[in-house]
Amino acid sequence: MSKAEVVILNVGGMKYSTFAITLKRYQDSKLAHALDGAEPDFRIVNGEIFVDRDGSLFRYILDFLRTRQLNLPSEFSDYDRLMREAEFYNLPFLVELVKQDRLKQRLEILEVRYTLQETYSFFRIFGSCNSTIETLAARVMIFSEQAGQSWNNSSLVQRPLVPISLQRPSHHDLIFQCGTDFSAGDKFATRYVSIQPDERKLINGSNVLGLLIDTLLREGFCLISTRAVSPTEKIECYTFERNRRTENFCIASGQGEASTNEIPIQTEKPKSRWR
Repeated sequence: MSKAEVVILNVGGMKYSTFAITLKRYQDSKLAHALDGAEPDFRIVNGEIFVDRDGSLFRYILDFLRTRQLNLPSEFSDYDRLMREAEFYNLPFLVELVKQDRLKQRLEILEVRYTLQETYSFFRIFGSCNSTIETLAARVMIFSEQAGQSWNNSSLVQRPLVPISLQRPSHHDLIFQCGTDFSAGDKFATRYVSIQPDERKLINGSNVLGLLIDTLLREGFCLISTRAVSPTEKIECYTFERNRRTENFCIASGQGEASTNEIPIQTEKPKSRWR
């Protein structure tokens, strides 16, 4: 088989396309031997090479053959299965990368402190990863409705909402509040919170807390504890954690040459995650 010939693989029902030279990059691998018909686990079916293995994980196997790198999405967790697939295809370099990548996982901690006052709520968010706080700060929008008359004036109507900045005491935390603060007397301010992509502008602290928790859960965080920091002051603390990947691994190998004409048949963009 010519090195420039395009090969179609059917892996557990999912089809991939690449050049023969890509599959021969590691000469001792089963994929290299499959091209010569020397592997009993592979069959030629309708002109395609069929192997009864996990088709979804094969995308990482093929990407490794193309780039000599292990590139996994941030939410990836099937290390045992991927290692098993790498061992099946006899790719010891990839097995080692999977082991290293698992060790490279770093736990990210995020803490939400919620203070409930009579007419407004106060939020402070601390995070071990400053890029997560930066991303969250870009999604939390605060709008202020300034009122110049007494709160007990029944003719008071809502005024236009003006966006205001979050408080950022440091790179690792942010502060905001919602509701109406009457402590300023006749110059009290009402604040609303919106967390993108949700377009609602919420004034009730419990609703904001619920939306914030839902947002963090959708971004891969797990709620691991809740506690009352100060029951008398109504301060609650919610602690979240998730695994985050720091960087991709790359391994140098003298086997094979990089091909500039490989043709992927399937591609998938990793889901957005804060990192």
